[in-house]
Amino acid sequence: MARIGVEDAMTDVKETLAEMGHDVVDLQSEDDTAYCDCCVITGQDKDVMGMSTTSIAGSVINASGYSAQEVCDMVQDKLNEQQ
Repeated sequence: MARIGVEDAMTDVKETLAEMGHDVVDLQSEDDTAYCDCCVITGQDKDVMGMSTTSIAGSVINASGYSAQEVCDMVQDKLNEQQ
């Protein structure tokens, strides 16, 4: 399955994505985004992890205001678009 980076605060999203078979990576620094197919952020910080420029090759999903299931559905939709 895909490698998905998820900000640390979203435990429920991480667990759901792992149950779906994805390789879930904690996003704690810009280096953690390497080789991620998709990254999920909380949207609480405009410049995620202090990054002013993005180095993420895959999609970035802002999870603010969405349930864990809705976020996981968005991740799956983005992965399907990439194929």
